[in-house]
Amino acid sequence: MNEVLVRSGGLYTTVQDAGRDGYYAIGMPPSGAMDRYSFVAANMLVGNPDSAAVLEATYLGPELEFTDPRTVAVTGARARVTVNGDPVPQWTSLRVAPGDVLGFGALSAGARPYVAVSGGIDVPEYLNSRSTYKLTGIGGFEGRALAEGDRLPLGGLQAPPRDGLAVPEEFLPEFPEVVQLRLVVGLCSYRLTERSLESFLDTTWKVTKDADRIGYRLRGGTIEFVEREQPFGAGSDPANVVDLGYPIGSVQIPGGNEPIILLNDAVTGGGYATVGTVVSADRDRVAQTGTGGHVRFTPVDVDAAVQARLDRETRLSKLRAVLGR
Repeated sequence: MNEVLVRSGGLYTTVQDAGRDGYYAIGMPPSGAMDRYSFVAANMLVGNPDSAAVLEATYLGPELEFTDPRTVAVTGARARVTVNGDPVPQWTSLRVAPGDVLGFGALSAGARPYVAVSGGIDVPEYLNSRSTYKLTGIGGFEGRALAEGDRLPLGGLQAPPRDGLAVPEEFLPEFPEVVQLRLVVGLCSYRLTERSLESFLDTTWKVTKDADRIGYRLRGGTIEFVEREQPFGAGSDPANVVDLGYPIGSVQIPGGNEPIILLNDAVTGGGYATVGTVVSADRDRVAQTGTGGHVRFTPVDVDAAVQARLDRETRLSKLRAVLGR
């Protein structure tokens, strides 16, 4: 049987791949793995294409029973990972046999572990992607998080198995106490007073309990808006603007003093001011920051944002060479 049995879905585990690109203009967010680096590295370890579907867990991973020989790898957040109750390393390819059970304990750092299985999670595609978008119940496994008793189909093997293939330490992510996020200031930053924008960039923000695949609500500073007569088409709140598109990673200020970083499953537009956009490479860092974590924003220009993305892809290319994938 080319499937894996879900004995426990963990806290919140979904099927995700590289994302559902190309539909943003019609209001469909891309979904997809929130931490691209960990996602691609996991697929490399098991010999899958970079875009193959994996499992993304939040805080507590699933318990999975295998029905045929496979190679698996767990990347992302630091966790206690076991096979048949025995601890196994992360960021390493592991061979499992029929009846073997992969399990998770508590995290020690980060927020989201990733599980790649050789052959990939072979759920049906929806709009060219296997990613789960739970808000509308599409993609993934029945458009929802995994639950006990689910049976996930697996694809055919793409590359010969290589047990014990490990990511070198210099390629592992760090988990600092305060996460630095590079931000391209713009869109509606003009709505903040100069003092408020400076304060926003100088504040260490705390991630609240409202932090998921849609967005991260932050707390810690105060926001002041420039007084003006609201234009036609905008609401009465000072945070309201005429509706516009929200880039993924944009920092929305929906009134009050709690900004929200909009992420992979967020709505694609609306009428709240956005102070800037977190560069795409640093969304990996957001994904691994949990409730109670702290972030700070560092302003950069578009060229620096593009370079950050290129740097991440270069790092992945170097890792591919090291792993021989």
